[in-house]
Amino acid sequence: MTTRLDPSEQDRRDPLIETVVVQPTPFCNINCSYCYLPSRDDRSVIALPTVRNLFEKLFASGWTCPRLTVIWHAGEPLVVPLAFYREAFALIEALRPEGLELVHSFQTNGMLLTPEWCDFITAWNVDIGVSIDGPRRLHDRHRVTRSGRGTFDRTLAGIRLLRARGIAFHTISVLGRESLDAADELYDFFVAEGIEHVCFNIEESEGQHVSELLGLTDLASRYRLFLEGFWQRARAGGRIGFLREIDQMITTIFRPNDAQMRNSQVEPLGMLNVDCRGNVSTFSPELLGYRDPAYGDFLIGNIDTDSFAQLRDAAAASRMCREIAAGVAACRDACDYFSICGGGAPVNKLSENGSFAGTRTRFCALTQIIPADIVLASADNLAAA
Repeated sequence: MTTRLDPSEQDRRDPLIETVVVQPTPFCNINCSYCYLPSRDDRSVIALPTVRNLFEKLFASGWTCPRLTVIWHAGEPLVVPLAFYREAFALIEALRPEGLELVHSFQTNGMLLTPEWCDFITAWNVDIGVSIDGPRRLHDRHRVTRSGRGTFDRTLAGIRLLRARGIAFHTISVLGRESLDAADELYDFFVAEGIEHVCFNIEESEGQHVSELLGLTDLASRYRLFLEGFWQRARAGGRIGFLREIDQMITTIFRPNDAQMRNSQVEPLGMLNVDCRGNVSTFSPELLGYRDPAYGDFLIGNIDTDSFAQLRDAAAASRMCREIAAGVAACRDACDYFSICGGGAPVNKLSENGSFAGTRTRFCALTQIIPADIVLASADNLAAA
Protein backbone atom coordinates (compact mmCIF):
# COMPACT_ATOMS: atom_id res chain seq x y z
CA MET A 1 0.00 0.00 0.00
CA THR A 2 1.21 3.48 -0.82
CA THR A 3 0.88 6.77 1.02
CA ARG A 4 0.85 10.40 0.02
CA LEU A 5 3.85 12.64 0.38
CA ASP A 6 4.66 13.55 3.95
CA PRO A 7 4.31 17.22 4.89
CA SER A 8 8.05 17.99 4.46
CA GLU A 9 7.68 17.05 0.79
CA GLN A 10 4.14 18.38 0.42
CA ASP A 11 5.18 21.85 1.62
CA ARG A 12 7.14 22.33 -1.60
CA ARG A 13 4.11 21.60 -3.79
CA ASP A 14 0.79 23.29 -4.42
CA PRO A 15 -1.86 22.21 -1.89
CA LEU A 16 -4.66 19.86 -2.84
CA ILE A 17 -7.73 21.02 -0.95
CA GLU A 18 -10.46 18.41 -0.48
CA THR A 19 -12.44 19.91 2.41
CA VAL A 20 -13.45 23.44 3.34
CA VAL A 21 -14.98 23.89 6.78
CA VAL A 22 -16.95 27.13 6.98
CA GLN A 23 -18.16 28.52 10.29
CA PRO A 24 -21.39 30.35 9.45
CA THR A 25 -21.65 31.35 13.11
CA PRO A 26 -19.96 30.30 16.36
CA PHE A 27 -23.32 30.43 18.14
CA CYS A 28 -25.08 27.29 19.28
CA ASN A 29 -28.65 27.11 20.52
CA ILE A 30 -27.84 24.38 23.06
CA ASN A 31 -25.16 23.79 25.67
CA CYS A 32 -23.71 20.28 25.50
CA SER A 33 -21.65 19.37 28.54
CA TYR A 34 -18.78 18.02 26.43
CA CYS A 35 -18.58 20.92 23.97
CA TYR A 36 -15.07 22.30 23.54
CA LEU A 37 -15.98 25.38 21.44
CA PRO A 38 -14.97 28.54 23.29
CA SER A 39 -17.22 31.06 21.47
CA ARG A 40 -20.60 29.38 21.30
CA ASP A 41 -22.30 32.47 22.79
CA ASP A 42 -21.09 34.64 19.88
CA ARG A 43 -23.97 35.38 17.48
CA SER A 44 -21.79 36.77 14.68
CA VAL A 45 -22.61 35.54 11.16
CA ILE A 46 -20.18 35.29 8.27
CA ALA A 47 -20.73 38.06 5.72
CA LEU A 48 -21.68 37.15 2.17
CA PRO A 49 -18.77 39.21 0.75
CA THR A 50 -16.46 37.03 2.85
CA VAL A 51 -18.10 33.92 1.39
CA ARG A 52 -17.53 35.37 -2.09
CA ASN A 53 -13.88 36.16 -1.34
CA LEU A 54 -13.33 32.66 -0.04
CA PHE A 55 -14.69 30.84 -3.04
CA GLU A 56 -13.44 33.28 -5.68
CA LYS A 57 -9.91 32.86 -4.37
CA LEU A 58 -10.28 29.15 -3.79
CA PHE A 59 -11.54 28.39 -7.30
CA ALA A 60 -9.00 30.75 -8.89
CA SER A 61 -6.16 28.95 -7.14
CA GLY A 62 -6.79 25.70 -9.00
CA TRP A 63 -5.86 23.83 -5.81
CA THR A 64 -9.12 21.97 -5.24
CA CYS A 65 -9.62 18.25 -5.61
CA PRO A 66 -12.03 17.18 -8.37
CA ARG A 67 -14.60 16.65 -5.60
CA LEU A 68 -14.76 19.37 -2.97
CA THR A 69 -16.74 19.05 0.27
CA VAL A 70 -17.93 22.24 1.95
CA ILE A 71 -18.91 21.58 5.57
CA TRP A 72 -21.01 24.25 7.30
CA HIS A 73 -20.11 23.53 10.88
CA ALA A 74 -18.89 24.92 14.20
CA GLY A 75 -21.79 26.23 16.23
CA GLU A 76 -25.28 25.18 15.10
CA PRO A 77 -25.44 26.06 11.39
CA LEU A 78 -29.24 26.11 11.19
CA VAL A 79 -29.53 29.07 13.58
CA VAL A 80 -28.49 31.17 10.60
CA PRO A 81 -31.61 32.03 8.55
CA LEU A 82 -32.40 29.93 5.53
CA ALA A 83 -32.34 33.08 3.39
CA PHE A 84 -28.59 33.36 4.03
CA TYR A 85 -27.91 29.88 2.68
CA ARG A 86 -30.12 30.42 -0.36
CA GLU A 87 -27.97 33.39 -1.29
CA ALA A 88 -24.65 31.82 -0.27
CA PHE A 89 -25.23 28.55 -2.16
CA ALA A 90 -26.35 30.40 -5.29
CA LEU A 91 -23.28 32.63 -5.07
CA ILE A 92 -20.93 29.65 -4.73
CA GLU A 93 -22.64 27.80 -7.57
CA ALA A 94 -22.22 30.78 -9.86
CA LEU A 95 -18.49 30.77 -9.13
CA ARG A 96 -17.97 26.99 -9.31
CA PRO A 97 -15.67 25.97 -12.18
CA GLU A 98 -17.14 23.61 -14.74
CA GLY A 99 -16.22 20.01 -13.96
CA LEU A 100 -15.72 20.59 -10.23
CA GLU A 101 -18.06 18.47 -8.11
CA LEU A 102 -19.05 20.39 -5.00
CA VAL A 103 -20.99 18.88 -2.11
CA HIS A 104 -22.43 20.92 0.75
CA SER A 105 -22.79 19.35 4.19
CA PHE A 106 -24.49 20.39 7.44
CA GLN A 107 -23.81 18.89 10.86
CA THR A 108 -26.79 19.84 12.99
CA ASN A 109 -28.51 19.02 16.26
CA GLY A 110 -31.69 18.67 14.19
CA MET A 111 -33.85 20.79 16.47
CA LEU A 112 -34.46 23.56 13.93
CA LEU A 113 -35.34 21.39 10.94
CA THR A 114 -38.58 22.41 9.22
CA PRO A 115 -40.32 21.49 5.97
CA GLU A 116 -38.74 24.60 4.42
CA TRP A 117 -35.27 23.43 5.43
CA CYS A 118 -36.06 20.01 3.98
CA ASP A 119 -37.04 21.61 0.67
CA PHE A 120 -33.71 23.43 0.57
CA ILE A 121 -31.72 20.34 1.56
CA THR A 122 -33.42 18.34 -1.17
CA ALA A 123 -32.99 21.01 -3.83
CA TRP A 124 -29.24 21.26 -3.21
CA ASN A 125 -28.70 17.59 -2.37
CA VAL A 126 -27.04 18.58 0.92
CA ASP A 127 -25.37 15.91 3.04
CA ILE A 128 -26.92 15.95 6.51
CA GLY A 129 -25.50 14.70 9.77
CA VAL A 130 -27.61 14.82 12.93
CA SER A 131 -26.04 14.71 16.38
CA ILE A 132 -27.98 12.39 18.67
CA ASP A 133 -26.44 10.35 21.47
CA GLY A 134 -28.98 7.54 21.42
CA PRO A 135 -32.14 7.06 23.51
CA ARG A 136 -33.39 9.74 25.85
CA ARG A 137 -31.47 8.69 28.97
CA LEU A 138 -28.13 8.85 27.14
CA HIS A 139 -28.86 11.84 24.92
CA ASP A 140 -30.29 14.13 27.61
CA ARG A 141 -27.43 13.41 29.98
CA HIS A 142 -25.18 15.73 27.97
CA ARG A 143 -27.13 17.44 25.18
CA VAL A 144 -29.19 20.08 26.96
CA THR A 145 -30.63 23.50 26.33
CA ARG A 146 -29.11 26.60 27.85
CA SER A 147 -31.61 26.28 30.69
CA GLY A 148 -30.51 22.68 31.32
CA ARG A 149 -33.44 20.84 29.74
CA GLY A 150 -33.03 17.78 27.57
CA THR A 151 -33.12 18.17 23.79
CA PHE A 152 -34.05 14.59 22.85
CA ASP A 153 -37.64 15.21 21.77
CA ARG A 154 -36.80 18.06 19.38
CA THR A 155 -33.78 16.28 17.92
CA LEU A 156 -35.80 13.13 17.33
CA ALA A 157 -38.57 15.19 15.73
CA GLY A 158 -35.99 16.53 13.27
CA ILE A 159 -34.81 13.02 12.44
CA ARG A 160 -38.38 11.84 11.90
CA LEU A 161 -39.03 14.79 9.62
CA LEU A 162 -36.00 13.88 7.50
CA ARG A 163 -37.22 10.29 7.26
CA ALA A 164 -40.75 11.40 6.35
CA ARG A 165 -39.33 13.53 3.56
CA GLY A 166 -37.10 10.72 2.26
CA ILE A 167 -33.88 12.64 2.98
CA ALA A 168 -30.81 10.48 3.58
CA PHE A 169 -28.81 11.38 6.68
CA HIS A 170 -26.28 9.97 9.10
CA THR A 171 -26.07 10.34 12.85
CA ILE A 172 -23.11 11.05 15.09
CA SER A 173 -23.26 9.87 18.69
CA VAL A 174 -20.73 10.85 21.33
CA LEU A 175 -19.82 7.93 23.57
CA GLY A 176 -19.36 8.60 27.28
CA ARG A 177 -19.06 6.33 30.31
CA GLU A 178 -22.62 5.02 30.20
CA SER A 179 -22.78 4.63 26.41
CA LEU A 180 -19.79 2.29 26.39
CA ASP A 181 -21.90 -0.32 28.17
CA ALA A 182 -24.99 0.24 26.04
CA ALA A 183 -24.19 -1.20 22.61
CA ASP A 184 -27.42 -3.21 22.51
CA GLU A 185 -29.51 -0.30 23.72
CA LEU A 186 -28.05 2.01 21.09
CA TYR A 187 -28.50 -0.57 18.35
CA ASP A 188 -32.14 -1.15 19.27
CA PHE A 189 -32.80 2.58 19.33
CA PHE A 190 -31.27 3.21 15.90
CA VAL A 191 -33.18 0.32 14.35
CA ALA A 192 -36.47 1.44 15.93
CA GLU A 193 -36.02 4.94 14.51
CA GLY A 194 -34.92 3.77 11.05
CA ILE A 195 -31.42 5.21 11.45
CA GLU A 196 -29.25 3.33 8.95
CA HIS A 197 -25.98 5.31 8.83
CA VAL A 198 -24.25 5.51 12.21
CA CYS A 199 -21.06 7.21 13.39
CA PHE A 200 -19.55 7.24 16.87
CA ASN A 201 -17.24 9.82 18.43
CA ILE A 202 -15.42 9.01 21.63
CA GLU A 203 -15.73 11.92 24.06
CA GLU A 204 -12.40 13.72 23.79
CA SER A 205 -10.44 16.13 25.91
CA GLU A 206 -10.07 19.17 23.68
CA GLY A 207 -9.58 22.83 24.46
CA GLN A 208 -10.76 23.45 28.00
CA HIS A 209 -12.99 20.39 28.11
CA VAL A 210 -11.71 17.37 30.03
CA SER A 211 -13.40 14.13 28.98
CA GLU A 212 -15.19 12.07 31.62
CA LEU A 213 -13.39 9.06 30.10
CA LEU A 214 -9.97 10.38 31.05
CA GLY A 215 -9.70 8.32 34.23
CA LEU A 216 -10.84 5.00 32.76
CA THR A 217 -7.97 2.52 32.79
CA ASP A 218 -10.03 -0.02 30.84
CA LEU A 219 -11.28 2.39 28.15
CA ALA A 220 -9.64 0.56 25.24
CA SER A 221 -11.04 -2.83 26.19
CA ARG A 222 -14.50 -1.42 26.88
CA TYR A 223 -14.58 0.44 23.58
CA ARG A 224 -13.47 -2.65 21.66
CA LEU A 225 -16.25 -4.70 23.26
CA PHE A 226 -18.73 -1.95 22.44
CA LEU A 227 -17.69 -1.67 18.81
CA GLU A 228 -17.47 -5.42 18.24
CA GLY A 229 -20.86 -5.96 19.85
CA PHE A 230 -22.55 -3.23 17.87
CA TRP A 231 -21.02 -4.38 14.58
CA GLN A 232 -21.99 -8.00 15.17
CA ARG A 233 -25.61 -7.01 15.67
CA ALA A 234 -25.51 -4.68 12.66
CA ARG A 235 -24.17 -7.46 10.45
CA ALA A 236 -26.68 -10.00 11.73
CA GLY A 237 -29.68 -7.68 11.59
CA GLY A 238 -29.07 -6.06 8.22
CA ARG A 239 -30.87 -2.89 9.29
CA ILE A 240 -27.85 -0.62 9.68
CA GLY A 241 -26.11 -0.24 6.36
CA PHE A 242 -23.12 1.85 7.39
CA LEU A 243 -21.05 1.95 10.56
CA ARG A 244 -18.39 4.56 9.94
CA GLU A 245 -15.77 3.22 12.33
CA ILE A 246 -15.78 -0.17 10.61
CA ASP A 247 -16.81 0.52 7.02
CA GLN A 248 -14.28 3.29 6.48
CA MET A 249 -11.58 1.12 8.01
CA ILE A 250 -12.45 -1.76 5.67
CA THR A 251 -12.01 0.44 2.60
CA THR A 252 -8.77 1.86 4.01
CA ILE A 253 -7.19 -1.50 4.78
CA PHE A 254 -8.33 -3.32 1.67
CA ARG A 255 -7.72 -0.57 -0.86
CA PRO A 256 -5.95 -1.35 -4.15
CA ASN A 257 -2.16 -1.46 -4.00
CA ASP A 258 -1.87 1.64 -6.16
CA ALA A 259 -4.46 3.64 -4.18
CA GLN A 260 -2.99 6.51 -2.22
CA MET A 261 -3.97 6.95 1.41
CA ARG A 262 -4.35 10.58 2.33
CA ASN A 263 -4.40 12.28 5.71
CA SER A 264 -5.35 15.83 4.80
CA GLN A 265 -5.06 16.93 8.44
CA VAL A 266 -1.24 16.80 8.22
CA GLU A 267 -0.95 18.71 4.91
CA PRO A 268 -0.80 22.51 4.78
CA LEU A 269 -4.15 23.58 3.28
CA GLY A 270 -5.25 19.96 2.85
CA MET A 271 -8.16 21.14 4.97
CA LEU A 272 -9.13 24.79 4.89
CA ASN A 273 -11.03 26.11 7.91
CA VAL A 274 -12.62 29.57 7.83
CA ASP A 275 -14.39 31.28 10.72
CA CYS A 276 -17.21 33.81 10.61
CA ARG A 277 -14.73 36.70 10.41
CA GLY A 278 -12.75 35.24 7.54
CA ASN A 279 -9.87 34.01 9.70
CA VAL A 280 -8.23 30.90 8.28
CA SER A 281 -6.60 27.88 9.87
CA THR A 282 -5.54 24.56 8.43
CA PHE A 283 -4.63 21.06 9.59
CA SER A 284 -7.18 19.80 12.17
CA PRO A 285 -10.44 21.78 11.91
CA GLU A 286 -10.76 21.90 15.71
CA LEU A 287 -7.78 24.27 15.79
CA LEU A 288 -10.02 27.04 14.48
CA GLY A 289 -10.90 29.05 17.55
CA TYR A 290 -8.28 27.39 19.75
CA ARG A 291 -5.64 29.32 21.62
CA ASP A 292 -2.51 27.83 23.13
CA PRO A 293 0.27 29.47 25.15
CA ALA A 294 2.95 28.00 22.89
CA TYR A 295 1.26 28.44 19.50
CA GLY A 296 -1.09 31.38 19.85
CA ASP A 297 -4.32 31.19 17.84
CA PHE A 298 -3.18 28.84 15.01
CA LEU A 299 -4.40 31.27 12.34
CA ILE A 300 -2.52 31.58 9.05
CA GLY A 301 -4.30 34.65 7.67
CA ASN A 302 -7.66 36.06 6.66
CA ILE A 303 -9.52 35.30 3.47
CA ASP A 304 -10.63 38.93 3.07
CA THR A 305 -7.07 40.26 3.00
CA ASP A 306 -4.70 37.42 2.04
CA SER A 307 -4.16 35.50 -1.16
CA PHE A 308 -4.10 31.72 -1.25
CA ALA A 309 -0.38 31.86 -1.97
CA GLN A 310 0.10 33.90 1.22
CA LEU A 311 -2.01 31.43 3.21
CA ARG A 312 -0.01 28.51 1.81
CA ASP A 313 3.31 30.16 2.60
CA ALA A 314 2.21 31.13 6.12
CA ALA A 315 1.10 27.57 6.84
CA ALA A 316 4.27 26.02 5.44
CA ALA A 317 6.51 28.41 7.39
CA SER A 318 4.75 27.95 10.70
CA ARG A 319 6.14 26.20 13.74
CA MET A 320 3.09 23.94 13.85
CA CYS A 321 3.75 22.75 10.30
CA ARG A 322 7.34 21.80 11.13
CA GLU A 323 6.27 19.97 14.26
CA ILE A 324 3.37 18.21 12.54
CA ALA A 325 5.81 17.00 9.88
CA ALA A 326 8.14 15.76 12.62
CA GLY A 327 5.26 13.93 14.26
CA VAL A 328 4.29 12.28 10.97
CA ALA A 329 7.86 11.14 10.43
CA ALA A 330 8.02 9.75 13.97
CA CYS A 331 4.73 7.89 13.45
CA ARG A 332 6.04 6.42 10.20
CA ASP A 333 9.13 5.12 11.98
CA ALA A 334 7.43 3.84 15.13
CA CYS A 335 3.89 2.69 14.31
CA ASP A 336 2.78 -0.44 12.48
CA TYR A 337 -0.55 1.25 11.72
CA PHE A 338 0.92 4.18 9.81
CA SER A 339 -0.39 2.96 6.45
CA ILE A 340 -4.00 3.31 7.65
CA CYS A 341 -3.55 6.54 9.58
CA GLY A 342 -0.88 8.62 7.87
CA GLY A 343 0.30 10.38 10.98
CA GLY A 344 -2.73 10.95 13.16
CA ALA A 345 -4.78 14.01 14.10
CA PRO A 346 -2.56 16.97 15.07
CA VAL A 347 -5.12 18.46 17.45
CA ASN A 348 -5.21 15.26 19.50
CA LYS A 349 -1.43 15.03 19.64
CA LEU A 350 -1.37 18.56 21.00
CA SER A 351 -4.22 17.92 23.47
CA GLU A 352 -2.86 14.63 24.79
CA ASN A 353 0.91 14.94 24.37
CA GLY A 354 1.39 18.70 24.58
CA SER A 355 3.09 18.83 21.18
CA PHE A 356 2.33 18.27 17.50
CA ALA A 357 5.60 16.36 17.21
CA GLY A 358 4.46 13.40 19.29
CA THR A 359 3.33 10.02 18.10
CA ARG A 360 0.62 7.71 19.42
CA THR A 361 -2.33 9.09 21.35
CA ARG A 362 -5.20 7.44 23.11
CA PHE A 363 -7.41 8.97 20.43
CA CYS A 364 -5.57 7.17 17.63
CA ALA A 365 -5.62 3.92 19.60
CA LEU A 366 -9.40 4.17 19.84
CA THR A 367 -10.25 5.52 16.40
CA GLN A 368 -7.62 3.76 14.29
CA ILE A 369 -5.97 0.81 16.02
CA ILE A 370 -9.02 -0.80 17.63
CA PRO A 371 -11.22 -0.63 14.48
CA ALA A 372 -8.28 -1.92 12.38
CA ASP A 373 -7.73 -4.84 14.76
CA ILE A 374 -11.43 -5.71 14.69
CA VAL A 375 -11.53 -5.68 10.88
CA LEU A 376 -8.32 -7.71 10.56
CA ALA A 377 -9.48 -10.26 13.12
CA SER A 378 -12.75 -10.65 11.24
CA ALA A 379 -10.89 -11.13 7.96
CA ASP A 380 -8.66 -13.75 9.55
CA ASN A 381 -11.69 -15.61 10.86
CA LEU A 382 -13.30 -15.60 7.43
CA ALA A 383 -10.10 -16.86 5.81
CA ALA A 384 -9.84 -19.67 8.36
CA ALA A 385 -13.47 -20.75 7.97
